Amino acid sequence: MLKTVNPATGQEIARYDELNPAQLDEKLALAMKMFHRWRGEALAARTALLSRIAEAFEENKDRLARLATMEMGKTYSSAVAEVEKCAACFRHFAQAGPAMLQGESYSLSSGGRAEIKFLPLGPVLAIMPWNFPLWQVVRFLAPTILAGNVALLKHATVVQGTAALMEEVVLKAGAPAGLFQNLAVSSKAVAGIIADPRVAAVTLTGSEGAGAAVAEQAGRQLKKVVLELGGSDPFIVMPSANLDEAVKQAVKARTLNTGQSCICAKRMIVHADIYDRFKEQFTAAMRAVKAGDPMDKTTDMGPLSSAEQRETVLQQLEDAKKQGAKLDGGEALPGPGAFMNAGVLTDVPEGSPFLQEEIFGPVAMLFRARDISEAIRMANDIPYGLGSSVWTEDKAEQARFIEEIEAGMTAINQMLASSPEAPFGGIKRSGHGRELSHYGLHEFMNLKTVLRAG
Repeated sequence: MLKTVNPATGQEIARYDELNPAQLDEKLALAMKMFHRWRGEALAARTALLSRIAEAFEENKDRLARLATMEMGKTYSSAVAEVEKCAACFRHFAQAGPAMLQGESYSLSSGGRAEIKFLPLGPVLAIMPWNFPLWQVVRFLAPTILAGNVALLKHATVVQGTAALMEEVVLKAGAPAGLFQNLAVSSKAVAGIIADPRVAAVTLTGSEGAGAAVAEQAGRQLKKVVLELGGSDPFIVMPSANLDEAVKQAVKARTLNTGQSCICAKRMIVHADIYDRFKEQFTAAMRAVKAGDPMDKTTDMGPLSSAEQRETVLQQLEDAKKQGAKLDGGEALPGPGAFMNAGVLTDVPEGSPFLQEEIFGPVAMLFRARDISEAIRMANDIPYGLGSSVWTEDKAEQARFIEEIEAGMTAINQMLASSPEAPFGGIKRSGHGRELSHYGLHEFMNLKTVLRAG
């Protein structure tokens, strides 16, 4: 049984039967059968389906958003925005997708020509987390359908209802059976699914540990894998920045989704000349963040995803304080539900093991940098390299940050966010490969070279 619990109340929502081996085999067989059909489907039919799915997401906006809120605690308003972003992603690949699949042709010095074609690979397994239970799936699903592949979803246990509802919505939009299937299984079943010859490739969004395990399992089978793992993104503020806007966006970036996002800004690195002003404004703004009922429109952030996740964060904060850090806020709130206040950690000692961890909750770390070189050094002094945000009006400083910050993404004078048009992914221990845009589309396609005589 897979159980879902409302983190705002601690009450059980539902239980779902886990697939037995025979049922799982049936789903994999159906996926393979559908792949042989779908790969030959006209491109116009694929894009038309993507457009219909976008409409279906809009029509089922309230159902999808409410269930996501109930299962993992995000505010209802942010869940609605997530559904709308999913619809936009389906539309983007419906409209821009055909151009992404256009091949290329080259004259060869030896005579003749080489042509490049993008062809589908087969069923792709997606192992997805609970923090953005809709968007994480859609940014894999939309390009999968466009490519001519088929999708198998192993979603997080705590959002099994959302996973099942997404499959229902996609099927009602006209997707043929087997094109997108939710696999209600525990993590124990993943290795066997990856090893199955009917599965062509794997994508995972999750923790570093989960990514390492899946990469090892896929490597044994010589199967392509894309990993989008954790991050401890820097948010760097220099003297020329608009300080008020930087503070406002820093608070939003750190408390979005109750701080449970891989690309949340987690380390605020501020130039010494403006550090005290930033600290005063930022700390006050973090204290003002309202945690409460995620269905209430006036709530800024809901509970963490579970009582266990809150305990993990609280233990991290205790460890940080033992190492000399000072904490403002960051307390567990009384009563039912996995609620806590937003908080700010200062005076974290350099070289502390704590700096190598990712805090998956609404607590920021604040650091003082003497100059741009120290800010870059501090930004890079972690094992992760997912995203970054830098605030400066100085063009030379912007150029240095872009070139020297070790991350897959850098946002200039704005909060980092994903978009269907732009590639998404990281380096170092934040994973490899890309999602979204034509780069993400091509990750799970066969780039075939065709040689023709002159």
